[in-house]
This record gives sequence, C-alpha cells and structure tokens, in this order.
Amino acid sequence: MFYKKHGFPEENEIVVCTIKKILPNSVFVDLDEYENKEGLIHISEISPGRIRNIRDFVKEGKKIVCKILSINKEKNHIDLSLRRVNQAQRISKNNEYKQEQKSEKILEIVGKQNNINIQEIYEKVGNKIVGKFGSLNECFQELIKDDSILKPLGIENKLESSLIKIVKDKIKQKEIKISRVFKLKSSFPNGIELIKETLKKVNDFSKKENFNCKILYAGAPNYRISLTAQNYKDAEKGMDGMIEIAEKEFKGKGTFEISKK
Repeated sequence: MFYKKHGFPEENEIVVCTIKKILPNSVFVDLDEYENKEGLIHISEISPGRIRNIRDFVKEGKKIVCKILSINKEKNHIDLSLRRVNQAQRISKNNEYKQEQKSEKILEIVGKQNNINIQEIYEKVGNKIVGKFGSLNECFQELIKDDSILKPLGIENKLESSLIKIVKDKIKQKEIKISRVFKLKSSFPNGIELIKETLKKVNDFSKKENFNCKILYAGAPNYRISLTAQNYKDAEKGMDGMIEIAEKEFKGKGTFEISKK
C-alpha cells in the first residue's frame, strides 16, 4: 500500500509483514503498514516444536501475519512472533488488510478522476480521513450510512462528491450475522400452535426493529433463529430482545431454552 503509518506499532499488535531475509536462526521482515520499520522473528517464534530447517516454514517475499512482542525505540528494534498468532487473528488481519487495499484503490480512482496522483490525493483527502477514523475502510463503511461525516474534514467539494459516489458504488456495507437455537417444548394439546404463536411474536419484533431475521425448523423441538445487523452490538441487542419476547410469550405454556449450537 502507498500509505504507511508513522512511528512504532504497539506491543501485542497484530501486523502484516513481508519476509525480507532468512538466516539460520532468525528472520528479518518489513512491517508493511509502517514507514521504514523492520523486525526480527527468532526461530523459537516461528512455529511450536523443534525446527530443523527454518526455510520449511518461511520464504523470502511471502506476506505473513505476526504479533509484536517487544519494541526498543532507541535501537529501532522490534521483536515479533509468527507462532503466537492464532487462525482467527490471522484471518481477521488479512481481511482487514485486503479491505484497506481496496479502499486505497478507491481513493486512487478519485485522484485519477480529478487528475491528481496518489500522493496528492492522500494529502488532500486520505491523510485527513486516516487521522480522523484510523483507516480508510472504517471511514468508508460509515460513509455508506452517512454522507455528512466528511464535512468536518474540510475536503474540497469536488473531491468529496467524487469520493461519496465511488464509495457507494464500490463498497457494500458490512453485516454481522449471529444465530441461536430456540428449544420450545409444550405438553399442551395445542402445543404446536403455542410454539407457532411464540415464533410469530419473535418475527414481528424483528420486523418492527428492522432486523433481517430468519427462523428455520431444525428438528423438534429446535428452531434456529438467525439475525443480521450492521454491527455486533446491534445484533446482540436484537437477539436479546427476541429471546425476551420468546420467554415472555411462552411462559406457562411449556419449557424454553437457548443454545448457540
């Protein structure tokens, strides 16, 4: 990417690196997101267990996701670990990095449309966005929902209009999906109808609150409820509301349990 962060990363930060040089007992890497920063991975931090040949695990030019272990600013020295990054962290960081690359491409398009190069578009737009929102992608996700968030940044009207149009054309708003299994049992003769009424109340609540909700039969007495929202906080809040509705509606009519499976 063209944009590089200044200064040092934080300890325990997850970063994207490019392998620069491999020695018998260590690996030197460039920190892709930081300006003029390289780090060292000791062989003990490459992979769990004994390593006979370090090149079985790393290769020059390969991008890897690492964790910052320690920083010595006076010596400009950074120690990293490859083995202490779990799969979820690796996937999350790679996705984040790819989204930022995509966002930078959008910024570059805005520059080309206005006959300015990538450096100038960062000076006029990109640096202001990163300074306010932390990254281009974070800003663009918010921009989809609210055009006015760029106003306080003092961006030229022509560039602002171009950016808003391209972002809305190129980027889809990210969504969070969560699900729970509702276990509904009733010994009443009309138990099936009581369960249907309860699930209808849950669905009505989701529509009222503008949630994208799906209710699927998962084999008696299980019903899988999935909910999609714009962020995890809203998704959890919506699910909590549906659980509350189900508990209230089904009280005295049978037993009600919740499972994440």
